[in-house]
Amino acid sequence: MAVNRGWLIYCRQQASNWALVLALLAKQVLVTESFTVTTDTPQVIVKEGAAADLHCQYSADFGQPRVEWKYFRADGSNWYVYYDGKITDNYKDRVEFSNRALHFKKTVPADDGNYFCQVTGEGGSHAGEAKVTLVVQVPPDAPHAAIPTSVTTGSEVTLRCMESVGQPPSTFKWLRDNVFMPEDPKSNQAYVNSSYTIDPKAGTLNFNSVSKSDSGEYACQASNGVGNPVTSSAVRMEVSDSNVGGIVAGVIVALLILAFIGIGLWFAYRKGYVGSKQASNKPKVIYSQPPPDEMDDGDFKQKSSFVV
Repeated sequence: MAVNRGWLIYCRQQASNWALVLALLAKQVLVTESFTVTTDTPQVIVKEGAAADLHCQYSADFGQPRVEWKYFRADGSNWYVYYDGKITDNYKDRVEFSNRALHFKKTVPADDGNYFCQVTGEGGSHAGEAKVTLVVQVPPDAPHAAIPTSVTTGSEVTLRCMESVGQPPSTFKWLRDNVFMPEDPKSNQAYVNSSYTIDPKAGTLNFNSVSKSDSGEYACQASNGVGNPVTSSAVRMEVSDSNVGGIVAGVIVALLILAFIGIGLWFAYRKGYVGSKQASNKPKVIYSQPPPDEMDDGDFKQKSSFVV
């Protein structure tokens, strides 16, 4: 009896284990068969011109679903890449579709954005979607540096560096006389007398109070980790005690104004708009001599007439 009882206990334990295994399998089946849409490429990062694959997986309970890919830009606009069983016109000859992926043969900067794989089951009773973010990296273009050529000692001056092509957005460094400037001027003995701040993201170099020692050739460099950094052309900024350039410009403007006034007066004089008054503005006196027969030798009579 003891042996039979032990056998029963063993059988019960095995049955309990199998029941647990079956329960876990059933749970797995239920999870799998729950109309899910997933991706193993939530973010795809490629350089401009490279190929890219955006994956989309969906559970078997969808059967033979309708699959569509939709693109969303950061500004909120959106359109289809794959719709009604075909690649849309904007992506023809550049994108290929399969049930499990969207393949870009060659990416361009405009492809950067969010893509949604939208799956709809047979009859439209079930639907799901997965999001894939495509990041297309673009090296920076040559930056443009806005640098004044002449400034006055003690004034506040801001130099600006601009570059808008790079993706991700570029950060900036500044050079003076072909040497990189430290972000903190107090950290370098050569700039200890300068009072400036550098904003690497905005690309600005701001002098709170510029001094003569800040004179030099300035340039900026843009980089974003894609390709090589690019440097702008150098421009010399001269710091002086007086604004010589402004004074010279003011003198030139004053001389031009005087020249225009002189030409205007000369032209008006030639046309008679200025000068002596017309004789027609004065009273006219007409004197007429009387005929000889109206004058007597002995008796002089005034026969003259004055017409005014």
